[in-house]
Amino acid sequence: MRNRFAPHRVNSLTVPLCETPIRQVTARRVGTAAAIVALFCAVPAHPAFAQTPVPQQGSSTRPLEAQEATSGPRPIFEFHSGFWLNLHHFLYEQARLAEKVQTSQGGGAAKSAPTDANARGDAPAAWQSAVDYYRKNMAHRDLLFDQGMVLIGSRLAELETCPDLSGRTMSSCTSGLQQNLIAALEAAAPIYRSRWWSEHDRANRDWIDGDAPLVRRIGLPLAEELSAVYEKPWQREPIRVDVVIYGGPFGAYTTLDPTHITVASGDPRNEGLAGFEILFHEASHALAVPVQDAIAEACRQRDIPIPRDLWHALLFYTTGEMVRRAAAQGKLQLPGAGTKSASYMPYAYRNNLYTRGWEDYLRVLEAYWQPYLDGNTDFDHAIRSVVGGL
Repeated sequence: MRNRFAPHRVNSLTVPLCETPIRQVTARRVGTAAAIVALFCAVPAHPAFAQTPVPQQGSSTRPLEAQEATSGPRPIFEFHSGFWLNLHHFLYEQARLAEKVQTSQGGGAAKSAPTDANARGDAPAAWQSAVDYYRKNMAHRDLLFDQGMVLIGSRLAELETCPDLSGRTMSSCTSGLQQNLIAALEAAAPIYRSRWWSEHDRANRDWIDGDAPLVRRIGLPLAEELSAVYEKPWQREPIRVDVVIYGGPFGAYTTLDPTHITVASGDPRNEGLAGFEILFHEASHALAVPVQDAIAEACRQRDIPIPRDLWHALLFYTTGEMVRRAAAQGKLQLPGAGTKSASYMPYAYRNNLYTRGWEDYLRVLEAYWQPYLDGNTDFDHAIRSVVGGL
């Protein structure tokens, strides 16, 4: 059988970082429980997007530079650090802190949570009012599994360069969101911009800058390997990745139709090579249907229940193993990391996912899925063996 990690050549590609025009997007939730990221960016659709726009209230204070792609394969990701989505997530985090709702599950606390009084008692009334609105209406909702929250996030991502959300400045910025939500966000916007946005935007861009060189070197072959493993083509359109200072309890999440990754630059679980891995793990959610279907069919044949999250554990295991091998081969060396990158520990191990009810999953994945990744068996046989081994 073919070794799925055999090296192969790809043409060079400059990773463009861009801001894209507003477009209609519909999103639906997908069962995802953990981390995510950012990568290649689409080439601007119009020359104007290669220029530095005049900063507006809703746009970034330091616009992402657009670069022309050289000859080579299509881009696979686009990076964004959008004002409105970051504000939305930051208010959501502050509301959850005030409500004493868990802000981080199974990992370190996000770096975004202010410890000074600026975010609390001595903040302007407009900020306190916005946090109170989020406490009442958002704090206890899920960013991924609540369809309304998914649609809010998608719409705010689309309107990242808009100066407002009500359409006062331009009709294309009419968000269609609830008036009370618009009022809370627009009232909080100047306070967020003056106190936190520059720092958050800088952290987002630094996170993108840290992953972009790795993606240039190995991103496309890794995407091709994942497609081969899951027997599903990688989508032709670039995957949008919104980098935010806070990305929910798991540090990242992915919605589908279209595929949209949201990842937290402020979450310590997403630092270094772990962020690179999370990026591809989240993208793998768009490839997971054949795995989910195959597991379901194997369980049907055995007349047993479908093991909860087995497919998700398999995705973590696969991406982690690919990144670990690439690091061991010296393909993912980080500046100043020395030999640290070569001895990379995959995300699921370093964050103890296999000790929280996934112990049996790890056992069967090592025994029956690993041979498939090594090219020693086929997809269907591996899935049947994994299910049968539980």
